Amino acid sequence: QVQLVESGGGLVQTGESTRLACAASGGTFSSYDMGWFRQAPGKEREFVAAITWTGGTTAYADSVKGRFTISRNNAKNTVYLQMNSLKPDDTAVYYCAAYGQLTYPRQYAYYSDSARARSWGQGTQVTVSS
Repeated sequence: QVQLVESGGGLVQTGESTRLACAASGGTFSSYDMGWFRQAPGKEREFVAAITWTGGTTAYADSVKGRFTISRNNAKNTVYLQMNSLKPDDTAVYYCAAYGQLTYPRQYAYYSDSARARSWGQGTQVTVSS
């Protein structure tokens, strides 16, 4: 089973940018579809973005579309989340997730279902101050 470790985040101002990274080990990262979720205090974990193992297909939650970009570097076993134009509502713990080896891109409903993820990172805090 793949192990995931997130990094990046911290405290940023409204309108600023930051990038999260998720390093994978112990599995065949290059064959896994990957995703990012987030959880704000008192709220349920919600889907943010996903990317197929080739990097050819991505999916985003409406709340981040046009502001966030998910990407991956299979040679470095790392998936990234570039976050631009940050808002206070983006404040949350961000989690990296591995869906496993999917043979073809799935629909948005698949990636947005947290139960589909097979492995999770420990999370990294992002706080956006107004």
